[in-house]
Amino acid sequence: MKNPKVKINTIKNLSDDWYKLDKVNFDYQLKNKEWQNQNRECYDRGNGAAILLYNPHKKTVILIKQFRMPTYLNGNDDGMMIEVCAGLLDGDDPLTCIKKETEEETGYKISTPVKLFEVYTSPGAVTEVIHYFIAEYCDDMKVNDGGGIASETEEIEVLELDFNKALAMIITGDIKDAKTIILLQHLRLQGLM
Repeated sequence: MKNPKVKINTIKNLSDDWYKLDKVNFDYQLKNKEWQNQNRECYDRGNGAAILLYNPHKKTVILIKQFRMPTYLNGNDDGMMIEVCAGLLDGDDPLTCIKKETEEETGYKISTPVKLFEVYTSPGAVTEVIHYFIAEYCDDMKVNDGGGIASETEEIEVLELDFNKALAMIITGDIKDAKTIILLQHLRLQGLM
């Protein structure tokens, strides 16, 4: 913590059930040099990694579909989301994490994912940084059916979609996940598909 315009006074834990929710009281120095006292709630669920698998020869991408309770509570009628493969680091480095998550969720064993960048997903309330990757895939890399791990209450459907169809699904609202939109648009902007 290196910003001289921020003085943290207290951090009070509000919940530490599934993830950690803290209330932070701090003083923040404004441009006019006055100090202002503020409170913020910060949700810490750990950092994560996300990957988009793509096949430039077939012009396809691998996405997953699964139930997401927060979306169900906020207007997503069935709670199902179409997303890129992703997971929490859980103590692993981002590269190790994304290789493991890719095999568990999609069934593809990848060896050379390319890290693109890191993104704070919702910096006003959530501490999480997501490490974004892409990797080419081919049918020979399929080592199992994927679908996630039952002990982690995952029930994941693996989707192989035409790239242009996936892009169109952003416009139709069938894809509403920020990670997925970012990575699909990255492929498009870089001309990789």
